Amino acid sequence: MNNVRTPPVLKVEKLRREFPAGEGTITVLKDIDLEIGAGEMVAIVGQSGSGKSTLMNILGCLDRPTGGVYKVGDRATADLEPDELAELRREHFGFIFQRYHLLGDLSAVGNVEVPAVYAGVPPHDRKERAKALLKRLGLEERTGHRPGQLSGGQQQRVSIARALMNGGEIVLADEPTGALDSKSGEEVMRILKGLHAEGHTVIIVTHDKAVAEHCQRVIEIKDGEIIADRAGAGQGEADSEPLPPQTARGRSGFAAMADSFNEAFRMAVLAMNAHRMRTFLTMLGIIIGIASVVCVVALGAGSRQKVLEQISSIGTNTLEIMPGSGFGDRRSGAIRTLVVSDADALATQSYVDSVTPLVRTSVTVKYGSVANTGTVQGVGSAYFRVKGLEIERGRLFGDEAIATSAQDVVIDQATVKTMKFQGSPIGEVILLGKTPARIIGVLKAQTSSFGGSNDSMNVYLPYTAVNTRMLGTTTLRSITVRVKDDTESAVAENGVVSLLTKRHGTKDFFIINTDQIRQTITATTQTLTILISAIAIISLIVGGIGVMNIMLVSVTERTNEIGVRMAVGARRGDIMQQFLIEAVLVCLIGGVLGIAFALLFGVVFAQFSSDFRLVYSTGSIVAAFACSTLIGVVFGFLPARSAAKLDPVAALSRD
Repeated sequence: MNNVRTPPVLKVEKLRREFPAGEGTITVLKDIDLEIGAGEMVAIVGQSGSGKSTLMNILGCLDRPTGGVYKVGDRATADLEPDELAELRREHFGFIFQRYHLLGDLSAVGNVEVPAVYAGVPPHDRKERAKALLKRLGLEERTGHRPGQLSGGQQQRVSIARALMNGGEIVLADEPTGALDSKSGEEVMRILKGLHAEGHTVIIVTHDKAVAEHCQRVIEIKDGEIIADRAGAGQGEADSEPLPPQTARGRSGFAAMADSFNEAFRMAVLAMNAHRMRTFLTMLGIIIGIASVVCVVALGAGSRQKVLEQISSIGTNTLEIMPGSGFGDRRSGAIRTLVVSDADALATQSYVDSVTPLVRTSVTVKYGSVANTGTVQGVGSAYFRVKGLEIERGRLFGDEAIATSAQDVVIDQATVKTMKFQGSPIGEVILLGKTPARIIGVLKAQTSSFGGSNDSMNVYLPYTAVNTRMLGTTTLRSITVRVKDDTESAVAENGVVSLLTKRHGTKDFFIINTDQIRQTITATTQTLTILISAIAIISLIVGGIGVMNIMLVSVTERTNEIGVRMAVGARRGDIMQQFLIEAVLVCLIGGVLGIAFALLFGVVFAQFSSDFRLVYSTGSIVAAFACSTLIGVVFGFLPARSAAKLDPVAALSRD
């Protein structure tokens, strides 16, 4: 019997559904022809394996037929895209499942709201309707309870409320009383009959003939074919209390997108909170990678800063002119070509900031009963500016002391420590070999060049005094030139070579360019930083792969949830957004923790190292943060896409 008086809302013609089985196929539905009119209450009955649930899945747009035509109203489902099918499920259908399929992380109100979230209904409106529906179904006192806190009958009523959230023009109920006791089953049937009385089209799939007798029409399926289509008894009491009025349709545009994002964000946070240990282990690779990158960059910046400080101790942008052909020239000590007039000539050059001659000798330094070996540095008055040395006490000698070969001496901190002065050393007389000298100043502590020892004593006299009173020579050990800040050191070096070669008639000297040393060492530290950063980035990639693997596992574990969300109208984009947000959140939080650990490491490191520190840069921290976000997007994309491409009916069948 197939006597439908109302216009059909659902129509199938020659419908077939086949499933692969080994090398062949199994035909579950065989050329089904069926029309269901608006407002009908229909039972589809049959034994297990008869094809009734497969038919319901196709009618609800959860599954697609292998052949034939299925129309919802005048729309052929075969021509619709996945998101258009989702719109049909969201706007026209309401699903009531035998196993309820409620989301365990949400309250009763939250579960009922889900279809309206994807329909774009404003939060306040959908919450009020969800509460009204639950109140109408006798769950007013259970709105804040989660599924695990509700009985089977109560869970089924939540499922019914969810089916009606967006109107539920067509209600599809799969064994709605199968998991309930008789009293709860009767209550559910009263509700369904009440929905029918209000004009809803109700389709019940059941193997229980007593349930089928509540319907106006009974369709019996056997071995994938309709064998009977008859009128039902339509018996049983209906629930007469009317449903709450339908909420106005949802918003569109930016407001709807923002609402959808907020819901996806909330669900991502709930999922992360529900699996805290797994979430933390997922973050661990990101934390280690980000912390490594930030620390390595800070270590490299600290190393460069330390190198520059050490180079400053031998002069900032200076040229050290020495006799001989280069380091290792055994004749350099015997070559006597550098003279004071060379220094005077260099001082007149436009690229020169200041010049100082230098002679050096090692002597025994004595004060009272204390004696120790020290180095006498014979220097010009500009030496201290050239080398960046600063006075702590007393004064430095000037040009007058140079002109008069004054026996004024400036000492360093090592000399103060070694000579054991009773009070202030200023004004005290020390013996440098056999030459007495009066102390006029004490230098501030200075880091030795490139980490050398600070224990060796250095005292500074006018070079004229050292030459005449100690060495008996007029030649110089070396000349140090400080280059002007606006002049390239290479240009200055070429000028020095040209001038001195012209004066000497040959190039019998070599030049140590501290700026070239700085550039070389800085480039080396940068190369090492890049190398170590590459290793850290590899750890980040490994961490990202870990995120991807864990998210794929999460997709597998939450397949049923995905199926439920698709059944109530979630688009592929909604599912993808939720999992992508979760992956990005994991990486972002991991990035924040990684940066925090890197900064903490810097604090701990500073406690154990007084002369070296990590130098953090805002740029590296921002880059690390951006990197963690990128990892979340890149490595979260595949799992998110995998979740979005799941077939709703296949997802629902997995628990």
